[in-house]
Amino acid sequence: MHAPITYSEPGERRSLIEERPMRPPIIGKIRPGIKVLTRTARENAKAVAIHDALLAQGKSFEHIGNEIHRATGIKNALYPKNVPWFTCRGSDFANPAVAEEIVQRYGEDRGDGNGHRLWRFPVIFAFDDWLSNLPNQLVAWTASGRQYFSEYGPDGRRYCKRYAPAVRDARANRPKRTWGGRTVILRQDDDIPDGLCDPQSCPQYQAGACNLSASLFFAIPLISGLGLIEMPTTSIYVLQKAYAAMQTVALARGRLVGVKFWVSKQEIEISRIDESGNAVRQMQWLITLDADIDIAALLDGSDRSAPALELATQAVAALESNTTVHADAATPPPESEGGERPLEEASDSDIESQFEDLVARLALASEDGRSQLRAYAIAKFGRGWSKREHDVHKLLEEMRTALANPLAFREQVAAIAADVSM
Repeated sequence: MHAPITYSEPGERRSLIEERPMRPPIIGKIRPGIKVLTRTARENAKAVAIHDALLAQGKSFEHIGNEIHRATGIKNALYPKNVPWFTCRGSDFANPAVAEEIVQRYGEDRGDGNGHRLWRFPVIFAFDDWLSNLPNQLVAWTASGRQYFSEYGPDGRRYCKRYAPAVRDARANRPKRTWGGRTVILRQDDDIPDGLCDPQSCPQYQAGACNLSASLFFAIPLISGLGLIEMPTTSIYVLQKAYAAMQTVALARGRLVGVKFWVSKQEIEISRIDESGNAVRQMQWLITLDADIDIAALLDGSDRSAPALELATQAVAALESNTTVHADAATPPPESEGGERPLEEASDSDIESQFEDLVARLALASEDGRSQLRAYAIAKFGRGWSKREHDVHKLLEEMRTALANPLAFREQVAAIAADVSM
């Protein structure tokens, strides 16, 4: 009797698709700025007419530039312009309706003549690793794609890479087909003989052909779509500020996933070197990240050497969560032989489930309710209460007692929260 046919064990590759690194699908792009006509293009009536017509149709700047080039012969008819709002167009999304929904839900008219624009919006990151949310590298582009690009080696050094030249198949008299994508090799030529990425000695970087290329990848609350949204940037200042914001939250909360950030722009004075080699300062609108969390409350009285996601931070997460919790979905805490399990013996997961259960049963699971309850806890027990186990237990006891009259407790919480915010 033949042995039964078996497949690969769980966790091993089972498909051609699984041989390649998984990348989250991208459903669209939100761009940090706009493009406007160059002086040469503005002086051409046909180019202006094409620009105005296609811009009104919501076409991408790349499409507008290509159409102007095709009709007038003007190359690079558009150049980037820094503005305080974001560009969210249907032409940059697989489903144009998603872009319209984002602008309608989170956009606003600030009465400055710019109309209904996207100035500030919330985002949720998909990864706890900041680099997965903000991949970046130095890239030299050509008309056919990437020419050179930086990658870090196992030794922690940054290397300049390129695609290997196509190898011709002598029998078929054509280039050999490659499996799994083009082969990446180390750049080694007269300019970069050791393959190390050194912008100071790189002719492409010094000529302005190689620059920073980075993107933020995120989801937007209440916006449907099976994938993430991309926001490209070429600013090292944006990269540094976004990195600092994510690292700060990660150190305080122990994670990035599930934390709601806000993306906006801030006008900041930056320094650059002009054509004469002099340092000059100028104002520029830069992408900024902020988060609706109280860092002081999380760090006050905490053990800096311990992970942030311990007992009390789970309680904070429960209070700060924007997800509505239904009472019938909550898992009741385990009970001892004599009835309810004492709080002193409860595990971290038990305390978290008790919080969720009580928050839902007291009708405080909305965003406003959780915010008020959190303000109430700070006012009642002081900052850093979430790191003091006895204070966490006291709050749980108060909430359980309040089940006898939830309305009165909600009114009390709302009143104290209002006093705190005044």
